[in-house]
Formats: sequence, structure tokens, C-alpha cells
Amino acid sequence: MRCVPQYDLSPTTFSPEGRIFQVEYASKAVENAGTAIGLRCVDGIVLGIEKLLTSKLLKPGSNKQLHTIGAHAGMAFSGWAPDARQLIERGRAEAENYEETYGSPIPPAVLADRMAQYVHYFTLHGALRPFGAGAIVAGYDPETREHALHMIEPSGVQFRYFGTALGKGRQGAKTEIEKLDLKTITVRQALKEVAKIIHTLHDDGKDKPFELEMSWVCEESGWRHQQVPNSLKQEAEETAKKEIDEAEMEDDDEEEEEES
Repeated sequence: MRCVPQYDLSPTTFSPEGRIFQVEYASKAVENAGTAIGLRCVDGIVLGIEKLLTSKLLKPGSNKQLHTIGAHAGMAFSGWAPDARQLIERGRAEAENYEETYGSPIPPAVLADRMAQYVHYFTLHGALRPFGAGAIVAGYDPETREHALHMIEPSGVQFRYFGTALGKGRQGAKTEIEKLDLKTITVRQALKEVAKIIHTLHDDGKDKPFELEMSWVCEESGWRHQQVPNSLKQEAEETAKKEIDEAEMEDDDEEEEEES
């Protein structure tokens, strides 16, 4: 009996087409998870996450998907929570070690690069498996007074962005982000835009209920990563829902006029 080679048993095995199936499987885990969005604004960075509620018994606000890495850095993740928690702990350790060594907060680019190297390491050894989670890292460098947004994929690739997205609504979110003028938008305006994008992409008929989480690193927060106050988050959601409803009503009116 002929033995058929299995190309998906190890992250170090390439298929004849040059693909690494385990990395692709990890990416699929992210694509099937809730949408995460990051926007770099003129006065800070906003992170938003569509946290899908897998059970009605979950307490509101539990199992957060937005976490603080350092005083001036935060992370949103999409994918498997256990894998993401390991990545969060690694990021916190890197931030702590950098500050102990150099006496200053870790720059966003250095933090993202070290976390990406850690993720990539798990794609290089047969005894390990890739992370089934992707991360959006937001940070501020007090020395250069610059803020930056980075995204880390399960393959270990990381890039710096003005706006980016992860999860099942990634493509749709990117299309909406490209319509925004991110060189002039403020964090207050970005809160509404993030809420609008996530509510627009969420299908109440097919998708599970969700809870919107939002955090920021901006002038208003003293350049520290903090959860967005509930009052601002609720205001952004209400405004976003109102605009979505108005847009749907206009579309219905246009369809009726065309039929008549």
C-alpha cells in the first residue's frame, strides 16, 4: 500500500506548492473569530473588538479581548483566547524587561517586532504549532512623542498601519477604513466610525450576539492605554446605529422609487 505524505502534520513541512498548512489553519482560526479594528488618529489610537458571546450565561464585561501590555501600550486580539493570553503575557514580559534594562517605556515598534519574532518562532519547530490568534498592538513612545499601530499575524509577519482589521469581517472593515481620512480624524470621531463598521458588518440573523469593546491610547487618556469610558462607548454605538438605520431607510426609499 502506498504511503500518502501528510503535509499538515508539522509547521516546518512545505507542500509541493510551497504552502505551510498549519500556518494556514491558524489563520483560519482568526478569520472565523470576531472582528478587531485599529485606527491611528491625529491625537491617538482607537481599538475596537466585536466580542462574540458564546453563551447567555456569560457575565457582561468578562473574557476581555482588549488588554494592557505596558503603561503606554495595549493589544486587541482575534482568534483563540488561550493562545492570545500566552501572547499577552509575552508582550508584558518584553515591556517589563525593556523598562528594567533601559529605564524607559518600550517603543511600539520594538514591542511589535519582539512579539512578532516570538509568534514566528512557533512556526519554525516541528514540536510546536503556530498561534491561532492575531494581534493589533497600539502604543506611544514618550521619548519621540509618536504613536503607532501594528498588526501581528499568526505567521509572525507584522506591519505598521494607519488603520487595520482582523477577524471574519477583515475585508469589509478594510474597505470601510479606506474611506476614512485617517490623517485628520480624531479619536472621538474614530469611536463612532469603529462602532459603525462593526455594527454594519455584524449580521444579527447569522452571527452570535456580541459585545463591543473599545480602548484607546491618546492625549485624552494621558497617552496611557485605557478602556473607553462607558458613556462615550454607548454614545458612539447609539450614533452608529442611528446612522445605519437612516442609511437603510434611504436605500429602501430609493428601491421603492425605482420600482414605481
